[in-house]
Amino acid sequence: MAFAPPLADLSARLSGFIGEFKLPDWLLYELQDKLVLLLNHVIAQEPAALQRLRRQQGQCVQLSWREYRLQWLITPAGLLERADAYAEADLHLQVNEASPLSLLQAVIKGEKPAMRIDGDVMLAADINWMVDHVRWDMEEDLSRVFGDATAHHMAAFFKRITSAMREFVAK
Repeated sequence: MAFAPPLADLSARLSGFIGEFKLPDWLLYELQDKLVLLLNHVIAQEPAALQRLRRQQGQCVQLSWREYRLQWLITPAGLLERADAYAEADLHLQVNEASPLSLLQAVIKGEKPAMRIDGDVMLAADINWMVDHVRWDMEEDLSRVFGDATAHHMAAFFKRITSAMREFVAK
């Protein structure tokens, strides 16, 4: 008779595997560059976000989680670019949650993860405002590629999947 390990045991094993897994540097840099492109796309669609970031031009933001570190420099246009790994950050954001699954669950629920914040208070306030108010209009982007009707159906499908994941995580 086969025995199914409890979900908590599977979660612990998966967290252990993810914790030991290390991305190659080249892949990490590529993923960071793609993340910057996505963030800039979303920021560019919100004039208030661009205005807030223009005020912070030249500032460097560092986001850390476990051994991973992302650093962004704010450009005069109000967008982001990946900063040199050795640049001095004006704002340090350290995500406290060590478990990748717990972090993913919090994000899926729409919660902000617990984090330690050090540095420029005004920059932190502007970043917090952006997290609270700037959203990606995925349906608009999809409609440019697939047309309005198809984009609407695709967005509705993604919303149902997200809703199902939130319900699953809540249980």
